[in-house]
Amino acid sequence: MGAAGGPGKTPGVYLGWWGNIGSLPQKGVTTYALSSNRQRPFAGAAHAAVFNTWRRFKGSVLYVIPPFVAYYYIMDWAEKRNHFLNSKEGRALYADDQE
Repeated sequence: MGAAGGPGKTPGVYLGWWGNIGSLPQKGVTTYALSSNRQRPFAGAAHAAVFNTWRRFKGSVLYVIPPFVAYYYIMDWAEKRNHFLNSKEGRALYADDQE
């Protein structure tokens, strides 16, 4: 054992950059590769996009549509009420409440 703590390592010797520290290659690591002319990165992309979009829409429609419908009816009622209260009939009906 040397002074640096490893076999055959001497202080002040360049070991290499990060990831290539100069140790022995790791055993038991298997890598696989596929030729670039055999890859199909967009295989089934259009089919998956259509059905995935439908699945996501179907899953969230009941969370989105009811608040929009409620908001629409509340705003419709509020606008009609506002027009009525600012009309001649509305002011005549509630004229005695203002005093």
